[in-house]
Amino acid sequence: MVTKGPLLCPACHRLISADESKCPHCGLKAPGSRLKQAVWLRMFKDGNRLVDMLIVVNVLMYLLCLVISRRGLHVSGNPMMFLSPDSQALLLLGATGTLPIDRLQHWWTLLSASYLHGSLLHILFNMIALRQISSLIIAEYGTYRMVVIYTLSGVGGFLISYLAGVPLTIGASAAVCGLIGAALYFGKSSGGRYGQVIYRQVGSWALGIFLIGAMVPGINNWAHGGGMVAGALLGTVLGYHERSLENRFHRFMGNFCLIVTAGVLLWSVLGALRFHR
Repeated sequence: MVTKGPLLCPACHRLISADESKCPHCGLKAPGSRLKQAVWLRMFKDGNRLVDMLIVVNVLMYLLCLVISRRGLHVSGNPMMFLSPDSQALLLLGATGTLPIDRLQHWWTLLSASYLHGSLLHILFNMIALRQISSLIIAEYGTYRMVVIYTLSGVGGFLISYLAGVPLTIGASAAVCGLIGAALYFGKSSGGRYGQVIYRQVGSWALGIFLIGAMVPGINNWAHGGGMVAGALLGTVLGYHERSLENRFHRFMGNFCLIVTAGVLLWSVLGALRFHR
């Protein structure tokens, strides 16, 4: 069944007729179908809503990790370790590194680790950074490409970390650094005053991240650097709005990344709950 009158294409958000068999701008088939209007518009039209969903999932995973932590709530005098779950809970829910991958063959943790955090400040800082940088990436790349960059940069960052021999690591910062890498590529590539401002501002964030990582023990700069490189490469391959609109491949990859992420997290949660019994 097809809606009547003009509408915004669920994929490229341009005004089209509901009678179109496919969008003349991006090629989406049956853009006026109720299914695509209900699912695509709600999930991807409002990028802020999608980012809110990512933040909620991160918070829920953090809370679950605290609940199944055998030592209970760990309240430390060190603010960086305030409300930190134990290592066993993190391993059960999908922490990555040489320990879970080499000993347990848990390669899926390269994805799940982006949704785990080691303390209240850890998740707070990462979620604030995600909220800030995601708005820029959504504006310049679109929601689908933002999801792809975020997901694959996290995997790429943790893969570099694994190859560097880091035994156990977690956090959304590798994925967030991927968004930073994509923003750096956009600023450098697009040029002009706006591009220069973006490049300098985001570049200062990147420098700050590496300086803090060099000074504070326990911060995984391998994952940060790997995530940034992956994000810049993905930005190059996927392109941004000035060079190409989001197309069918971008939409497929965005949905694929979300579906695989949901499956991996569900797998990790069910496995952790079975063991916790």
